[in-house]
Amino acid sequence: MANEMADEPLLVPGDTCWRVERARRFTFIVDAADYYRFAKQAMLAARHSVLLIGWDFDSRIELEPEGATVEGPNRLGPFLTWAADRRPDVQFHLLKWNLGVLETLSRGETPFYLMQWMAKKNIRMKLDAAHPRMAAHHQKIVVIDDALAFCGGIDMTLGRWDTRDHRDDDPSRRSPWGRKLDPWHDATTCVDGPVAKALGELARDRWKRATGEELPVPPDGDDLWPDDLAPHFEDVDVAIARTYAAYEDYEQVSEIEQLYLAAIAAARRTIYVESQYFASRQIVEAIMRRLREPDGPEIVIVNPESQEGWLEESTMGAARAKLLAHVRKADVNGRFRIYYPVTEGGTPIYVHAKIMIVDDRLLRVGSSNLNNRSMGFDTECDLAVEAGDDQTRREIVSLRHDLLGEHLGVPAEDVAARIEETGSLIAAIEAFSKTSRRLVELPIREVGDVEDALSETDFVDPERPPGFWKRAGRRVKRRFRRKRA
Repeated sequence: MANEMADEPLLVPGDTCWRVERARRFTFIVDAADYYRFAKQAMLAARHSVLLIGWDFDSRIELEPEGATVEGPNRLGPFLTWAADRRPDVQFHLLKWNLGVLETLSRGETPFYLMQWMAKKNIRMKLDAAHPRMAAHHQKIVVIDDALAFCGGIDMTLGRWDTRDHRDDDPSRRSPWGRKLDPWHDATTCVDGPVAKALGELARDRWKRATGEELPVPPDGDDLWPDDLAPHFEDVDVAIARTYAAYEDYEQVSEIEQLYLAAIAAARRTIYVESQYFASRQIVEAIMRRLREPDGPEIVIVNPESQEGWLEESTMGAARAKLLAHVRKADVNGRFRIYYPVTEGGTPIYVHAKIMIVDDRLLRVGSSNLNNRSMGFDTECDLAVEAGDDQTRREIVSLRHDLLGEHLGVPAEDVAARIEETGSLIAAIEAFSKTSRRLVELPIREVGDVEDALSETDFVDPERPPGFWKRAGRRVKRRFRRKRA
């Protein structure tokens, strides 16, 4: 299958993506320090509408904790209130996962920002309950005037802000009440042109599902691209891939899963992935098939050392350990590695980024993780670029080298030179294993009896909504299974 897939287009509307639209500019943004600053600039430039679609928002976070360079208040809640006052003709809509409000209540901030925002005629916040029981709305999208959009993995909430330096004791990386926060690695994108308009359509559809209200389409607006944001690609086709769980009259959408599987099958030399989890059974099976091939690709996964909290580590962490044991048995040719990054002082950096780079062919960035939920249960949105020319190919590879340079504490050019010298992504990474900042190979830990039982349930990480396969029928289930084979 891999040989057959290698020459086929990966981005197929209706299969591996929703649609493909042109971006005048596309920038890959690593870590939240830059993202928050550019998002502030873009929201202040709005003329008609600002749509914020998120898993969570924390009104108290500082968008520029090292010192504000963009005018207006620096905390998210006061900034949005101030921006709404400054732009009374702009409509601000915030849509947040309804179960995420439980965490918000525990923080004690809800009454403040609800009263502040509800008092504004041009700010509206809604909680999104249009999903199966226990599913999460996990998209992270900001759309301004349908002219500019951010889409990726970074939430505007507690603990996400960090710089690419990931300093061990960064005084700016603290909670609103002064608690020291751990280093955090993340990624998103910024796009303009027709693909931004399509993301606006997606965001309005999500608002309508949640509220029943149809938001107006803003008129064609100005060029809102931030002055100091350099694009990585210009005039490039960008695919939008989604996950939507079947719910009421809405059908199942699993474009993200199909894109992952197609990309893994098509890879010739290298698959590089950054993800919060490694727990999807379907993805792991696809990886194992490629590892058993005598001339398959090298596969490098960058994960956090451990998951956040006892429940996640006992379920997602235990599932990762069990799946890794199977992967390493399948890796008869030594072409698989899973690493976690550490700071100069050896502190593990939490990986929240959701990135996939296949050869010099595909760049995918979004909200989806390598877990079952992201494949068919939670609401997700990814963007992908497939190279059609040499310049795009060079840029995709350059972005991979840049990411590895960040993790290894060396210039991207050094990474590129070592890959050229060794002919191996893994060998190049391990050549820098003695540097202070580095990627550490993740050991397979033991899984206790309780963890084993928890990791086998669908309660925390279901693949599809309850009863999906029964409703879909055996014929549909067989079709899904064949597409994964």
